[in-house]
Order: sequence, then structure tokens, then C-alpha cells
Amino acid sequence: MELRPTPRPAAGELLVATKFAGLCGTDIQMLRGLRDDAAEVIGHEGIATVISAGAGAGPGPGTEVVVNPTHPSSESFLLGHNVNGLLQERTLVPRDAVEAGLVLPLETAPEPELAALLEPLSVVRYALSALQRFRPETLVVFGGGTVGRLAIRAAHRWLGPAVRTVLVHRGAEPGLTGAHTDIRTDDLGAVRGLVAVLVATPRDGTVECLRAALGMSADSLVVDLVGGLSAGAEVPELPGVDLAAVRAANRTGFPDPPSTYTGRAPNGGHVRLFGHRGVSAEHLRAAAAELVRDPGRYRDVITHVTGLGGAARIMRDLARGGDRIVDGRRLVKLAVRVGDP
Repeated sequence: MELRPTPRPAAGELLVATKFAGLCGTDIQMLRGLRDDAAEVIGHEGIATVISAGAGAGPGPGTEVVVNPTHPSSESFLLGHNVNGLLQERTLVPRDAVEAGLVLPLETAPEPELAALLEPLSVVRYALSALQRFRPETLVVFGGGTVGRLAIRAAHRWLGPAVRTVLVHRGAEPGLTGAHTDIRTDDLGAVRGLVAVLVATPRDGTVECLRAALGMSADSLVVDLVGGLSAGAEVPELPGVDLAAVRAANRTGFPDPPSTYTGRAPNGGHVRLFGHRGVSAEHLRAAAAELVRDPGRYRDVITHVTGLGGAARIMRDLARGGDRIVDGRRLVKLAVRVGDP
């Protein structure tokens, strides 16, 4: 930790005080030097309170807010990536983000620690809303991290009570409880019918998991690539399809419905493929409402809670190591108590 000057908001800008922030998989990649994002302070998940406002900026001081981390039309604002993020006591939100409506007042806020889940649950809301229009019989989730766990828990809420949920994992410890089926990748052949797939893995696992999904015997397959992708990534099963371009075609909820590639899977069945970056205000509001409505459904996804000092220690350990074992337990979601204004 270090002391930093407290910024003063200019016209159109807002200064916010983080209450709780989350640490996500992308943040861990930055800590380990796997990404070259420019922000000196990371953190794009959490809830804050407006402290002061420059001329013409709103919402006003005292308002509890969530900051949408992705600008809908400009690469100039990616909170915690190229603009300093929420893992500090005071964060300046620039004018272009304020004018784009990215600072959203919360009529009813979830439990403080659950603030760390608001943005990732909004990603799940985006994904499941897009998948729901295909009326899948089964949801297959690749990835036992925060988004994967939240998707399993939210599936019956946003896909309907009849959908079957399947978590695909590598080893014997999937790390999830609940009404779902745990299988290994080589057992995917048994999944049939109309199948929705959510690939919620780190960037280095996205292509491998997509190939596993395309190898299923599903009659019809629709895949959402939530996980990151390297530029120009392709798979031999879909020759000539630029996966990164497919994912980048949808941003912060636009267009709606998402732009989708349609083709054939290796087994001859239909395959639809899309992805997305960022979320909309509607997704964030829906996620906040869901966390208020049923906090117990999601609370155990947060495995570690600490203050800024503890977060600094954990982040140093994560930066040095190759695993995510923290204090004897696998870290899924770290909630950081930053403080009240």
C-alpha cells in the first residue's frame, strides 16, 4: 500500500469512495504480469459513495453507486485497466464516463461484502439473458471461478426452473455445491439435446474449452464466449472464424440481441456462437436486485474478506505464485473492505 494524492474533480467529474471492492481473475493476470494494462491501481468491481462532484456532474454527494467499468463506445475508459480502479480509498471518475451514464445510483444496495459480486453477476445476467432466447434444455458451464459459480446458481432464475446445469471441471475438486452435475471434459459426449454453453475460463483456457464443447453430441449448440481471447484466435472445427472478432462484436449490451455466428458443429448439428465485453446498466441493476432478493444463494462464492492491508498481502502472494491457495483455501472471490466516506 502507498499514500496517493486525493484527486479533486474538475467539471463533469466525480470523486467516489470505495466501500467494498472485488478482485477478479483478470486482476490476478495483471498482478502476474500476463497483461500490459496501464492502470496503477486495479479493481473494477464494487460499490462506492459519491464524495464530491465537479460542476455539472451527477449523481450528487452521498449517493451510493456502482461504476460500470466498460465504456460503451470508447476504449478510453476501462476502469482498473487503463483508468485507476477501485482498490483505493478515493477514485476519480472522468467526465466521459460520467456523461456516458456509467455511474449508476443504487436504490437498494446488497449486503456490503456482496458488492464484490455485483459486476460478475451482471456478466452472468448478460450471458444468461442472451442464451435464454434459445430455450436450452441444458446449460454447460466451463470454469469454476466466480462467473462459473454464479452462473450455476443463477441458471434457474434466468433460464427457467427446468434447465439442467452441468459444471465441467478438470480434476476431482470442482469446488461447487448445489443442484448440478459435475463432469470431466471427456464425459461431455453424454450431453445431448439443445445445449447452451458458457465458457467462463481464463484467456489461456477459452479455445480448449470451446473445442471440447464443439465435440459434444448436442443436437443444437449455442456458445457464449465470456472468457478472454487472443487476437486472431481460431479453432479448426470452425475454419476461418475469428473468435476474438465474434466476441468483440457485442459490447455493453449492444446490439440486442447479440451479433451471432451461425454454422455447423463437427457432428453436423447447428452451432451458434457469440461473446461479449462489458455489461449494460440494465444488467448491473438486475444483478443488484438479485443479490438483494436472495443473498444466501450467492454468499458462499466469496471465499475471502479483508481490508486493504490484507488485500495487499494476498495480492503479493498471488503475484508470486502459480496457484490461488490463500490462507489454506482456494481463493475464488476476494472482497476488500476499503472503508466508508
